[in-house]
Amino acid sequence: MDQRATRRDFLGLPLAVPLAGLAGRALAQPPAGFVPDVELELTAQPAEHEIFRGVQTGTWCYRGKLVKGRAGTLEDSGSYLGPTMRLRRGDKVRVVFRNELPESTIVHWHGLAMPALMDGHPRLVIPKGARYLYEFEVLDRAGHYWYHPHPDERTGPQVYRGLAGQIFVQDDEESALRLPSGDHEIPLVLQDRTFDGDKQLLYLAGRMEAMRGFLGEQILVNGTPEKELHLATGAYRLRLFNGSNSRIYKLAWSNGMPFTVIGTDGGLLERPLRKPYLVLAPAERADVIVDLSGQTMGTSIELRSLRYPAPQMMMMGGGMGRGMGGMGRGGGLEQGSEFRVLRVRVERKETGGFRMPARLSQPGFRRRQEAENAEEPRVYSLSFMRMQWYLNDRTFEMEEVEANETFRAGSVQVLEFRNASRAMMRMAHPMHVHGGQFQVLRRTPAAEADEMAAAMNEGFTDEGWKDTVLVLPGETVQVLMKFPRFPGLFLYHCHILEHEDMGMMRNYRLT
Repeated sequence: MDQRATRRDFLGLPLAVPLAGLAGRALAQPPAGFVPDVELELTAQPAEHEIFRGVQTGTWCYRGKLVKGRAGTLEDSGSYLGPTMRLRRGDKVRVVFRNELPESTIVHWHGLAMPALMDGHPRLVIPKGARYLYEFEVLDRAGHYWYHPHPDERTGPQVYRGLAGQIFVQDDEESALRLPSGDHEIPLVLQDRTFDGDKQLLYLAGRMEAMRGFLGEQILVNGTPEKELHLATGAYRLRLFNGSNSRIYKLAWSNGMPFTVIGTDGGLLERPLRKPYLVLAPAERADVIVDLSGQTMGTSIELRSLRYPAPQMMMMGGGMGRGMGGMGRGGGLEQGSEFRVLRVRVERKETGGFRMPARLSQPGFRRRQEAENAEEPRVYSLSFMRMQWYLNDRTFEMEEVEANETFRAGSVQVLEFRNASRAMMRMAHPMHVHGGQFQVLRRTPAAEADEMAAAMNEGFTDEGWKDTVLVLPGETVQVLMKFPRFPGLFLYHCHILEHEDMGMMRNYRLT
């Protein structure tokens, strides 16, 4: 069934496609009796923002308005990023989305489980001037989610120009912990961008640069270059989010402090974990506590991304030097470079403190034996052939689904991602599955010793709920996924946005 024009008109909103094209096809109706607790208006539009002092940079952005709901539900991000949404588990949410961009778009609610027509599939894109009505219930536990566009072949450039925003879901289990909040809870969105001499955004130089994924020349945190945090001698909750198109971060503190990790993509861990460093691939999130109570006044600490041996795209007859940077503009921070992300300055004395609970949550993990295919995982290869990235040995088709991409709605399944990229195109791929969260069951390293894996293995947080998992070159990763109980067409794809736009994306169908 063609569902392009299913949910846009019952409140008098203009349809994105003419009804004449839908003769003989049923249109979905809104759920009976849906009364929203939260109602928002969200508009995607061109804008200008002062990223550098005194200079206006052209961007695309989300503008939001709270029509109904609790105070604080919608917060200005203070940058080109979209407004931050703060929701509670169980909230019924209505979002009236309007597209004022010069091209088609749609919104995906990354990490949240919801019906297929609400998930932002590219077949649902709307043109300029059209609206889309979202209505969904927040079914997920407390966690750090986000929203971004999802049009076919245009997700990368739209996100790059600024279309992304954060969603924080709260629930009673999290609230009972009394974690650092207010000024002591700090969202940190990590992105890399390239600017021309007039401080305007530059994106891809060509297909070769797209094949490796876009890597910018400057690191922005919350839309700000050279970010500094001026903090006190207390405990802080940092909500880290890799919002870059392609860059993989290996985060570490310059003074050697370990990370105390309390949560991943889909919410709190069962217990806190200590990590010497953190690996964050595109779309991954990490919830960490940093305790500065023992620091002296005037202390300066850097959050850095450490060097690691990232495989580079190679051409026959030798290397391309800067990971094919020579095929584009060059001059960027290559994958695996070391650089500063932000600086923390301890400037105030603070009394009192936060005591870390020994137990954070009951994550509700499932056992492998609950899966319908516990001993026969569904296998999906990640590969490169004929100058093209492939997923499940295919590229994206708008409505096509293969036999191994069909599941029973509500079922528990084992999925296996095999990174078969080799030789000239050995790259890591962050794999994202729409429809909710999964557990990482097992990593099987490449048959041959891999320097990238050795440099990163201690930085993965596979112990929590995830919606995106990094699969290293030659590696096999198994995940356990309980699919939502909503039938319909959903996506799974590489979250290097340039790979997704090149077709490294597939549908799966729930029946």
